[in-house]
Amino acid sequence: MSIDIDTARRVAKLARIAVPEDDLPKLAEELSGILTFMEQLNEVDIEGIEPMVSVTPMQLKRRADEVTDGRQQDKVLANAPDAREGFFAVPKVVE
Repeated sequence: MSIDIDTARRVAKLARIAVPEDDLPKLAEELSGILTFMEQLNEVDIEGIEPMVSVTPMQLKRRADEVTDGRQQDKVLANAPDAREGFFAVPKVVE
């Protein structure tokens, strides 16, 4: 598939990219190259090939999913400008 200069101009406008008129032929050529490569990929026979999740067959180590309080209340509240009774204190915003 070939992209002409008018189409390249329209694509640049839709993408909100300022492309000078002198650079439009080069942009059209690059877009045509991308589309040609995509057409080549569509010709590849992928029948019976499982989709890959990763390029390496590794499994990540997983930890048990346990609900905790984080055990860092004192450290978290140390950053608060105003903390009372173990909570962040915030000014009243609704009257």
